[in-house]
Amino acid sequence: MGQVVLRNVNKFYDSVHAVKDVNLQIRDKEFVVFVGPSGCGKTTTLRMIAGLEAISSGDVSIDGQVVNNLPPMDRDIAMVFQNYALYPHMSVYDNMAFGLKMRKFARREIAKRVQEAADILDIGDYLKRKPRQLSGGQRQRVALGRAIVRHPRVFLFDEPLSNLDAKLRVQMRVELKKLHQRLGTTAVYVTHDQVEAMTLGDRVVVMRDGVVQQVGEPLDLYNSPANRFVAGFIGSPAMNFATVTMMDGNGRLTAKNAGLELEVPQSQIERLRRHVGREVTIGIRPENLHVATNSDPAGFTFPSKVEVVEQLGSEILLDVRVGADTMVAAVDPTIRARVADQINLAVNPARLHFFDAQTELAL
Repeated sequence: MGQVVLRNVNKFYDSVHAVKDVNLQIRDKEFVVFVGPSGCGKTTTLRMIAGLEAISSGDVSIDGQVVNNLPPMDRDIAMVFQNYALYPHMSVYDNMAFGLKMRKFARREIAKRVQEAADILDIGDYLKRKPRQLSGGQRQRVALGRAIVRHPRVFLFDEPLSNLDAKLRVQMRVELKKLHQRLGTTAVYVTHDQVEAMTLGDRVVVMRDGVVQQVGEPLDLYNSPANRFVAGFIGSPAMNFATVTMMDGNGRLTAKNAGLELEVPQSQIERLRRHVGREVTIGIRPENLHVATNSDPAGFTFPSKVEVVEQLGSEILLDVRVGADTMVAAVDPTIRARVADQINLAVNPARLHFFDAQTELAL
C-alpha cells in the first residue's frame, strides 16, 4: 500500500508562508502531479512528504502512519531528482546498487533487483559504464533505476525531465507512464510544465502562492477550471481572456466590450443573469475558435485583425486584435491568412467560460 495523506500542512520560512493549509489524499497506486509556476510551493510540499523539509504544522501520513518526525530513510519512499544526482566515479550498476548496499542487502538480492530494474528501463548494456559515458536520457533512466530497486511504497519525482531536450522529454513521458502502469506504485510528481501534468497525472494538483487552487483529473481541470488562474495555466496555447459587461436587452443576454459582443449560451443564462450590468471576465480557448462561415450564428462571431501568423503544420495559430484585447485562435492549417487581414472568428458556444472579475472564481 502507498496511500499518502496531507492534513493542514503548512511551511514557514521565517515570515514567509510558503505552503498554506494543504489538504490532500493520494490514493494507493495513483499518479498525482503537482503543477504550478516557480515559487508556488509544489517542490516544498514534495520535500515535506520526503522528509527533506520539516513541517511547520499539520501532518503527513503514509499508509495511516504519521511520518512528520521520521527521517527520509525510514519513510519507505524513493526520490528522483532534477539533476540525476549520480556518483560520477561509480558504474551504473554501483549507482543503482548503492542504496541497497547501505541497507545491508545480500549481494545476490542486490544483483537480482538491479538486473530487474535494468531490464525494465532497457539499460542492461550500460551497467559497466560511468555516468559521463551516458546521454542525458540514459542518465535519467539510471536515476529511475536507483529508485526502482528500492521497491518503495511511494515514488517522488522532482522535475526529473527538465534537463532533457524537447524530443527526449516527450519520449521519457511515455516511458514514465508505462513504468507506472507496470510497477503500480504510488507516484507523486512535481513539474512546472502543464503538458507533462496533463499527460502523466491520474489527478493534477494546481498550486499558486502556496495554495492548492484545484485538484482533479486532467480533463476536469481543462473543461471545468475552478478559477481564472487554473483556466489560464492549463491548456496550450493558454486561454484567451477579455473583460466584458453583461447586458440584458431584446430578450438576449450578451457579453460586450468595445470590440466584442457575444450571446450568452442558453445553458448559462440563469447563473449569469444576476451579473447583468457588471463586469465579468470571459474565457475562450484558442482551439474553440475558428474562422467564421455562413453557418455560424451571428451571436457567436466577432471581427478581428490578424497581427501574427504562426504556421505549425498541424494547425495555424493566429494572433489577432479584438478591440483592445489580443487573442490567439488555433485554426485549420488550410486557412490562408496574412498579417493585417480582417477576419471574422466564431466561437464554440458550449465552450465559453465566465469568471468573476474580482474574485476570479468561475461563474
